[in-house]
Amino acid sequence: MNARVVFTMNDETLVEVRNIKKFFPINEGLFGQTTGHIHAVDDISFRIRRGSVFGLVGESGSGKTTVGRALLGLYPLDSGSITFQGQELSGLSRTQWHPLRPKMQLVFQDPYGALNPRMRIGDAIGEAVLEHRLLPPAALRDRVIQVMETCGLPAAHYHRYPHEFSGGQRQRIGIARALILQPEFIVADEPVSALDVSIQAQIINLFADLRDDFGVTFLFISHDLGVVEHFCDDVAVMYLGQIVEYASRDQLFRQPRHPYTQALLAAVPTLDCDAPLVPATQGEPPNPAAPPGGCRFHPRCPHARDNCRSQAPERRDVAPGHSVACHYT
Repeated sequence: MNARVVFTMNDETLVEVRNIKKFFPINEGLFGQTTGHIHAVDDISFRIRRGSVFGLVGESGSGKTTVGRALLGLYPLDSGSITFQGQELSGLSRTQWHPLRPKMQLVFQDPYGALNPRMRIGDAIGEAVLEHRLLPPAALRDRVIQVMETCGLPAAHYHRYPHEFSGGQRQRIGIARALILQPEFIVADEPVSALDVSIQAQIINLFADLRDDFGVTFLFISHDLGVVEHFCDDVAVMYLGQIVEYASRDQLFRQPRHPYTQALLAAVPTLDCDAPLVPATQGEPPNPAAPPGGCRFHPRCPHARDNCRSQAPERRDVAPGHSVACHYT
C-alpha cells in the first residue's frame, strides 16, 4: 500500500478575484425590453490560498452561486478581474478556456440533475477524460474504477444507471467526475444541502480527504454554517451581491463583527444556554434589482443609524486578515 501523502496549506494565491461585477438584465414586454438589472455580484474581491477551503456563505439570492460560476467562466463578467495561477481568466475565448477546464471543476448542488439518466455512471465519469484526451481509451476503464473506489463507489457499480443510486451515492459520482480530471481547484456549490445529515458528513469527509491527499483547493458555497465551521479555512459572508465580512474561520466564528454575520450565527441551533442573545434581522431581503442605498443591510439591521441609510460602508480591516463592511464595527 502506498504511503498517505498529506498536502499542507500555504499562503500562495491560487485564485484572485478583484472588483468583479455581474448583473443580469430583466426583460419584459412583448419585445423583451430591458427594464432593469439584477445586481447579482456587485464589486467584490477576495483571494483563495492554494490547498485551502474558502467558504462563501449567505442567504439564498446573495450571489454565491453566481460568483462560483463566474470563476469558472460560465458567466462573463461585466467588469473586474479573475486570475488563476496568475493567468487572467476574464475575456478568454472558449478555445482558450479548453486547456484550463480539467484544472477547474464544479460539483453541482443537485446530484441527480447533473447526471445523464441514459448514461451508465462509468461512462459518465470517464466522458471528460476522452473529451480532453488525457488517457487512451484502453486505459480509461481502470482509471474510472480507481477514482470510483477513491470516492467510495464499488467497481461493480460501473455499469449502473443514475436512478439506481441514492442521493449520497449520486453526489459521490459527481465528485468522481470532477476528480478524474485531477483538478487543482473545485467549486462545490451547495454540495450537501440536498442530502441527509449522516450522508452530509460522509461527503464532507470525502472532500477533506481530497484536500489532504491530493492538495485540491476548494471554493465551498453553502448556507450551512455548521458545515462551514467544520470544513473551511477562510470565510466570506455575502449579502445582496456584496461581501460584508471576510476572515479566517476561527476569527469569524469566535468574534463575528458584522450584524448580518452575527444574526446568521445566532440562527444556528445550540445547546449552550449561556450563549449571548443577538437581535434578529428584520423582514425579508430587499429586491436585488433595486438594492437600497447606503448600507444594503440597513433595512434589516437592528443597529442601523442615519448614515447607514445614506453612506455605503467600505470594507476595512478590523484585525489582521479580518475585514468588515460596517460603519460601527
